[in-house]
Amino acid sequence: MPRGFDIKHYRGFYTLTLLCLFILYAPLIIVMIYSFNDGRSITVWQGVSLRWYADIFVGPEAEKFKLAARNSLIIAVIAAITATSIATAASIGMIRGGNFRGKPASFALISLPIMVPEIVSAVATLIFFSAIGFKLGILSILIAHIVFCIPFAYLPIAARLQGIEASYEEAAQDLYAGRWATFRYVLMPLMWPGILSGFLLAFIISLDDFIITNFVKGAGIETLPTAIFGSVKQGIKPNIMALSTLMLLVSVLLVTLSFFVGRRQDTNPTTNTEDS
Repeated sequence: MPRGFDIKHYRGFYTLTLLCLFILYAPLIIVMIYSFNDGRSITVWQGVSLRWYADIFVGPEAEKFKLAARNSLIIAVIAAITATSIATAASIGMIRGGNFRGKPASFALISLPIMVPEIVSAVATLIFFSAIGFKLGILSILIAHIVFCIPFAYLPIAARLQGIEASYEEAAQDLYAGRWATFRYVLMPLMWPGILSGFLLAFIISLDDFIITNFVKGAGIETLPTAIFGSVKQGIKPNIMALSTLMLLVSVLLVTLSFFVGRRQDTNPTTNTEDS
């Protein structure tokens, strides 16, 4: 039988793949390595040390980083919870709502923040806040992050819901369960891997965002990405490499957790229901 299309069999595929991986990850690896450098130089290796990691917590810029980290965590948690709740309701309306007028346009609006360049969203958000006289600060960052995170939370939740047969909800309603009871006791337990995956994705998107945050944060408000950018403008220092490494590890951890949670969508979502 003729072999089907398989890009891996094309000449140069593995070489090109390794080159792309090197370009993507070599800078990150270099930053991680030099975050353990004992000296102040960012190019000359002077031994292994954890001094710059300690400097993040007790050094001259420690208070600035702690305040920025607190702002980032508060904004990311609230934005992720709100965006995930809205995305859950949107996915139920889009997938379980049947065909209705404006459905393609609604899906386009939900996906718009992903398709539009982030700099355009940042400028548009800043113009909107300025036009309505909204004071820039923590609340403006939070609102912007919620809007930006909704489509990222929507995608895994909608994918999960599409794999759940509507017959289970219909059976619950045939047994006199109301809409809320059907959602709480039937649909929610089956959707939770997608909801959790959407929450983690929205959280990491909010935590790492710089462009939108930098436009709408206002004076005197910093998150970790903007605090790092402000320090880098004064010169790249080893403590910035250490802080960047910690943020990278947190991002990798959350993305990995989201990946393994999302893998449960590949299994039959009704297995546990059937077994019970």
